[in-house]
Amino acid sequence: MTVFAGYSRYYDLLYRDKDYVSEAKYVAGLIRLHSPQATSVLEIGCGTGAHAAVMSELGFNIVGVDMSEGMLEAAEARRTSLNEDVASRITFEHGDARTVRLGRKFDAVISLFHVMSYQTSNEDLAAAFATAREHVKPNGIFLFDCWYGPSVLRQWPAVTEKHLEDDAIEVNRRAEPVIHANENVVDVNYTVHVTDKVTGSVDTLHETHRMRYLFTPEIGVALETAGMRLVDSRGWMTDDAPGFSTWGACFIARG
Repeated sequence: MTVFAGYSRYYDLLYRDKDYVSEAKYVAGLIRLHSPQATSVLEIGCGTGAHAAVMSELGFNIVGVDMSEGMLEAAEARRTSLNEDVASRITFEHGDARTVRLGRKFDAVISLFHVMSYQTSNEDLAAAFATAREHVKPNGIFLFDCWYGPSVLRQWPAVTEKHLEDDAIEVNRRAEPVIHANENVVDVNYTVHVTDKVTGSVDTLHETHRMRYLFTPEIGVALETAGMRLVDSRGWMTDDAPGFSTWGACFIARG
């Protein structure tokens, strides 16, 4: 997952059209549904802190963890731009989803934007689930999203291209996926050209994001092995059960 070292430079630009506000409100609603008194949240894989900022505005005290120093620098810059009351409810820590131990427990642990799909081996997924279990209070909840297997196999990954720019840089990204059916993973091979508008210099990055698609039965078993139980599942940003049309699915477990 070292691809994120370069990724942090243009991450926010690539995902500026992502509706972090609606997503955070959706997650907050599910937390309050399953744990109405929850106030403290650990976010595993917080990225540049966009979800954390909204969650704090909604009244949660949130600790964000990420393995990328670049992402955390951007997250801290975002935090310091918020009003003092909101910013005071957010802290960030460096750590890996599989190994981080903060020595405290939370009402809810969340992991968004397919962080769990980056856990491509059974060992990695088990370790990430163990991290969640270690940090969730008794009867607290663990909420995460991932690539959903039935939809991935039904829709099939396709080549995509994306072009974005702001006042400083221009980004062209091509994604070429390769599916490995016997491993339940997709290698998303990115070629990214980042052009500096001032100097005209072009950085070319080649990245492979290896993504695992998951199925409900294996998630249930993995959660039980970690000492949690699956209590709810939905298509991402919907109230419907996940199915063939929901590439992203959301799962809620109780500790």
